[in-house]
Amino acid sequence: MRRAGKTESSPRLSLTVQYASKTQHLPTRAQLRRWIKAALQRDAIITLRIVDEPEGRELNRNYRGKDYATNVLTFVYDDLQTLAGDIVICAPVVEREATGQGRGLIAHYAHLCLHAALHLQGYDHENDADAAEMEQMETELMLKLSYPDPYRI
Repeated sequence: MRRAGKTESSPRLSLTVQYASKTQHLPTRAQLRRWIKAALQRDAIITLRIVDEPEGRELNRNYRGKDYATNVLTFVYDDLQTLAGDIVICAPVVEREATGQGRGLIAHYAHLCLHAALHLQGYDHENDADAAEMEQMETELMLKLSYPDPYRI
């Protein structure tokens, strides 16, 4: 697994947020920015798009070969000096997961934003060791942001 280098000062974030969902109770731009910035280890240019199921399903089918809408997708375009990528969050899936798992909706959005930001930086959960490391980072970040541990329900 590749690790991103940490900069001397706080990483800079250029964040574009696109609301393409009719779902109510979406996080604000300020919340999304706070969560993504908390997980950044280097400068980044990110577009975050919140979508409904048809678009989420189409993207997952076209780019991952899976014919269903998933909670979050990440796309890295440049991982050199400044990271550049997209995050797509499917609002109806996030709502169902939060309700089904007994989680607060905003806390679940925070967790998925942190998770996606880590993915953009090269972290993954393809094996047990990497998954444990990523989960630990997510838990620490969630607690730092005053949200509950996402892996303890």
